[in-house]
Amino acid sequence: MKGIWQIAFGVACGLLAAGLILMVAQQPRGQAIQLLPPPTPAPLIVHVAGAVVSPGVYHLPPDSRVQQAIDAAGGPMTDADLQTINLAAPVLDGSYLWVPSQIITPSAITVIATVAPPKAASTVSGSLPLVNINTASQEELESLPGIGPALAKQIIAYRTVNGPFKVIEDILDVPGIGPKTFEKIKALITV
Repeated sequence: MKGIWQIAFGVACGLLAAGLILMVAQQPRGQAIQLLPPPTPAPLIVHVAGAVVSPGVYHLPPDSRVQQAIDAAGGPMTDADLQTINLAAPVLDGSYLWVPSQIITPSAITVIATVAPPKAASTVSGSLPLVNINTASQEELESLPGIGPALAKQIIAYRTVNGPFKVIEDILDVPGIGPKTFEKIKALITV
């Protein structure tokens, strides 16, 4: 009986060894897994215009800032007004970046103001330059009636993101400026 168990054990070990040899010697089935490189983020495409050396459309690396966009356009011109834009703002793909100029086109208007002292009225006329809403500084914008520091910042932020105003009525698109405020300033602004 002891001999039968030894024979059975030997046969079982032989079958197990043959199975292992077959598994190792067999060709692999299926396809190997291919690892792809991590996706490369697409470049940002930005239109830079205004007071830059070479206005145009530029491809920038992801996470670029306004300063990098201006540098890609050859840098600012000598008359560029960099104080009115945020150079550290992140650039969004497909955005339009307008770099304003410090040069203001001279134009003047006559302003009629009514002064009402007791029992009399008089008219004072004077000549004031128009405020260019595309290039005006915070202080120049605040000099307009109904425009305080918060609205002046809104105007500058709006034109930085959306580019220059094409007509004076476009200022109505700035949050916080409604028809009443526009009526107060429309004779005092230009583009």
